[in-house]
Amino acid sequence: MTDPIFDRVAPRPVVDRRAVHGGAVWDVVSEDVDLGDAGVVTREWVDHPGAVATIAMDDEGRVLLLRQYRHPVRRELWEPPAGLLDIAAEDACLAAQRELAEEADLRAKTWHVLADYFTTPGGNNEALRVFLARDLSPVPESERHVREDEEMDMVPHWLPWEEAVESVLAGRLHNPSTVVGVLALAAAMHQGLETLRPGDAPWPERREGVPPGRIGRGA
Repeated sequence: MTDPIFDRVAPRPVVDRRAVHGGAVWDVVSEDVDLGDAGVVTREWVDHPGAVATIAMDDEGRVLLLRQYRHPVRRELWEPPAGLLDIAAEDACLAAQRELAEEADLRAKTWHVLADYFTTPGGNNEALRVFLARDLSPVPESERHVREDEEMDMVPHWLPWEEAVESVLAGRLHNPSTVVGVLALAAAMHQGLETLRPGDAPWPERREGVPPGRIGRGA
């Protein structure tokens, strides 16, 4: 039996690094990277604080998706509750709990990790963790978050997890956390959810304690 494959940390030397843009949430940088025999190449990429997303599943086996407008793709996408890790050193599971409460007015007693992935490793370093939240309860109305901007028009929809899988495979859903989370949930359901990691499982791919807009502040 062979050992399982895994993604390994293997950085190449950076010869030079330049600021292209210092943003409020993420930066754009340009680096000259020494690839050894392949020579030195220049790569521009987005330096991102990371994010979390949550597949919330109720006792009937339904999952929650929120319709939200995403301007870069000019579409309303069906997405799980999600948010940036833009608070330095905030625990990822706590961040997911906060986003679930703010975007869906829900709390959950049971948390597991469904999947970890890099959203666009050829163009940015955003690490994203998708959680599974169960044993749901509503946030009291007096404690609910006042949503703003694109979040004001979010529309919630509950659908059976099997229907969510069918929608992903049919090409009707395109948000990456929806696709990854729903398919990961399907695989986990076929294993009785017994192989899932706990909500506080280590996440070494995440960049800890790095605030957004680093270039703009001279960091």
